[in-house]
Amino acid sequence: MKHKIIIILSLVFIVFMTVLLIFYLIKDDSSRWMVALGGILVSALPISLLFVKNNPFNIPIIIGYYVFVFCTTFLGSIANFYVDLKWWDSTLHFYKGIFVGLVGIALYKQFIPQKSRKDISRWVTFLFVLSLAVLATVLWEVYEYVGDLTFTHTMQRGGNKDTMYDIICGLIGGLLISSYSSIKKSKL
Repeated sequence: MKHKIIIILSLVFIVFMTVLLIFYLIKDDSSRWMVALGGILVSALPISLLFVKNNPFNIPIIIGYYVFVFCTTFLGSIANFYVDLKWWDSTLHFYKGIFVGLVGIALYKQFIPQKSRKDISRWVTFLFVLSLAVLATVLWEVYEYVGDLTFTHTMQRGGNKDTMYDIICGLIGGLLISSYSSIKKSKL
């Protein structure tokens, strides 16, 4: 079932972003066609999960990934939600912190054998999940910075203030899920 959902969602998003790419190439809107091209690439990434023997990600995480892709690429950049809605960027950073925290829990369950989990401290689980969420937030901010240096000049509209606010929002999302993972450790 997971394979079918990955294939269907990937193809739907790839076709959608390809149509947008062609549309904005014809309109000569370089910032939007570049976003659409990036959307094609990130929409295709989950296809690599089809070649993994034990895919650790459940259907809600896979769907959550595509929700994030749709919200960042199409709604955020192409439909101008980042510009028109001041809260959009920080909300997505908060969501990303939660999402990556859930990915961390899935990876924990995949790579730590069930027998060994009882010997792992709640703090280690907490720090592992939180570290992944914070790492994703920092890497995203590096991406925004490099993007502004090379292509757009619009990703960090608020400069350092925007960066710090985004990091705080991602941290809060990560703290929520890492706290959840620590509290529910025995059920992980």
